[in-house]
Amino acid sequence: MLEKYKTVYEGGEGEIIEKKSRFIATVRPVNTEEEALAFIEEMKKKYWDARHNCYVYSVGKNREYTRCSDDGEPSGTAGRPMQDVILGEDIYNVAAVVTRYFGGVLLGTGGLVRAYSKSLQEGLAVSTIIEKTHGISMEIITDYTGIGKIQYIAGEQRLPILDTEYTDKVVVHLLVPSDQIQITEKKITQATNGRARLKKDRDLYYAAVNGEIKIFQE
Repeated sequence: MLEKYKTVYEGGEGEIIEKKSRFIATVRPVNTEEEALAFIEEMKKKYWDARHNCYVYSVGKNREYTRCSDDGEPSGTAGRPMQDVILGEDIYNVAAVVTRYFGGVLLGTGGLVRAYSKSLQEGLAVSTIIEKTHGISMEIITDYTGIGKIQYIAGEQRLPILDTEYTDKVVVHLLVPSDQIQITEKKITQATNGRARLKKDRDLYYAAVNGEIKIFQE
């Protein structure tokens, strides 16, 4: 299991012109190989009149499904450079298609490698890239004398409070990254003199998206 990984939250489209050839890079988040293949077919239909629709995708926490294609370009000049960009940026669960409309001027192998790499970098630049962090929702049950201490610890460690329920007791759901679980449990136990009851509510991934915490079930 990855403690943290980068992925695409929202795809984008970037474009460059290189010696009259038009390169359009379309990036999309995918969770399965089937989604990646469907996206590639969608782009081939959209840009049916283009000379080439080269692609790359990498799916799985261990990159179980990572493939690329030159789609008729000289071997190693399109798909592999695009794959190198994805791996170099360390992005997971992503698919990209770079569409080329030939402008009549040959670029040579070095020129093609640079053009496909640069166009994909443009596509990633206009996409929303996030870093997902593995953590848990920690349920904390306390009395009213303990809630202030728990809120203080949450603020001190910058742990988002997902929800708070007030009845005859207080139930707090705290978002805790995996590497802070033990220290958080220790601090809360000490601060409440062992009166607070703690348990893991659920595993999750989360990320900051435009300043807001988003929860992802995986």
